[in-house]
Amino acid sequence: MTLTLTLVRHGQTTLNARRHLQGSCDAPLTRTGRAGVRVTAQHLSGHDFDAVYSSPQGRAVQTAVEILKHHPELRLRIDDDLRELSFGSLERRPERILDAEMPWSLFVPDLLAGTHPGVGGGEPADRFMTRVRDVFARVVTAHGPVASGNDDDGTAVDGGGPDAHVLVVGHGLTLAAYLWTVDPEAVVALPNASVSTVEVSDGAARVVRAGVDVAGHGAGVMHTARRPVAAR
Repeated sequence: MTLTLTLVRHGQTTLNARRHLQGSCDAPLTRTGRAGVRVTAQHLSGHDFDAVYSSPQGRAVQTAVEILKHHPELRLRIDDDLRELSFGSLERRPERILDAEMPWSLFVPDLLAGTHPGVGGGEPADRFMTRVRDVFARVVTAHGPVASGNDDDGTAVDGGGPDAHVLVVGHGLTLAAYLWTVDPEAVVALPNASVSTVEVSDGAARVVRAGVDVAGHGAGVMHTARRPVAAR
């Protein structure tokens, strides 16, 4: 069987629009963000999802709820490990402050390699990368070819038939980090409300497409990350 993971970054927020750092903090979607999410939701309306997961943060939940309007038979599963990287004391501060300290083109590779100690005293890169690997491993295990039994809340889980399709709604760095664990060469900017696809078959994962700008929002997280990422 093949497990397809559709990854959606949340819609544009007020902090995104102002180009301020937004990790553990939250902000509402802008009018543009809400419109973009509706476009993405319509784009995904014909997909037959077996399960939907989201970060617990409001911007991701709001995005997931809009997509689920086209899939009312599904319930939203919240996983805390899908949350965004914490920027510590730099939360809500302009991106230029981080860029002056360490340009995104240097920061992002260090983050994905697990070597950055943590922005503004926030979450260290090694801890971030570990939880990203762990949460996606749980999703693959729950819905892959050998899945059976119950998930953590007691709900019966199976592989969704011969093939399965799972939607995961999250954040720019969190989703990019997972894509990097599958294929470092596939990491690209992830615009707001963008769609990426990973297929898992016979125990191997591959990135089918990354950062498809369905809503037309342009460059997203890692827009300046151009330095090659070190091998895993």
